[in-house]
Amino acid sequence: MTANQTPQPRPADSASTADLVSQAAAQISTLVRDELTLAKLELTEKGKRAGVGGGLFGGAAVLGLYGLGLLLALAVVLLNLAWPLWLALLVVMVVVFAAAGVAALLGKKKLAAATPPVPSDAIAGVEADVQTIKTAAQRGRHV
Repeated sequence: MTANQTPQPRPADSASTADLVSQAAAQISTLVRDELTLAKLELTEKGKRAGVGGGLFGGAAVLGLYGLGLLLALAVVLLNLAWPLWLALLVVMVVVFAAAGVAALLGKKKLAAATPPVPSDAIAGVEADVQTIKTAAQRGRHV
């Protein structure tokens, strides 16, 4: 080889192991970056959809509350046909407060059952395992 000649690149089938490992590392790096970009785009799109869904769900809750208010107003109007207005309002108010009280008591009962947020069954299982190991260790010493 003379000083003027540049080395000829090797054909692909005669690449060295180091070249192949380098190419594989570059391709894996590119693949991982592309997959992360795809995952980021997918999560962004799903996040937008979740936001719209949450907004629509919140709007439905507000409309449901207005509907409940209208239903209560209808109950007052219907009771007003038989009773004086003040008595109709009083009866509907007492029923609504009673329903709220029952819901509050049931909610309190459920919260009390859920607290403290400690996995008591798992803790009991671990304590039983520790006791079994202690017992086995003590028996092993006395043998």
